[in-house]
Amino acid sequence: MNRQDLETFDPEMLRLARQARDNAHAPYSGFPVGACIRSSDGRYFVGCNVENASYPEGACAETGAISQMVAAGDRNITAVVIVAQGDRLCTPCGGCRQRLREFAGPETPVFICSPEELRKAFTLGELLPQAFGRQNDG
Repeated sequence: MNRQDLETFDPEMLRLARQARDNAHAPYSGFPVGACIRSSDGRYFVGCNVENASYPEGACAETGAISQMVAAGDRNITAVVIVAQGDRLCTPCGGCRQRLREFAGPETPVFICSPEELRKAFTLGELLPQAFGRQNDG
């Protein structure tokens, strides 16, 4: 993790993502996840994973945060924080990487955290290289 990562990391986003994670509905996987995104006007939007008995029909934490942002009228993500427990990093799934790409550019920071701290920082471009986006509209 480099110095710039630490300079751009917002601890308030970790607090909000952790709070969202505490409200996750994960009775099937037992793996709660929280997310916080910051929009271009500085507002924060949170989400948590929500599972149901029809297991593949659940919603990821990032999806919930993006939906909240869009419902509030914003369309531009400037930073992402994802919080989960475990020894391995919990990066966004493929679907969420594409959803994030719809509203964020390749340089957008994505911070992967444990409930206690920042573990690793990526850019969205590192997580989703050669992404399909609006630039592919022809």
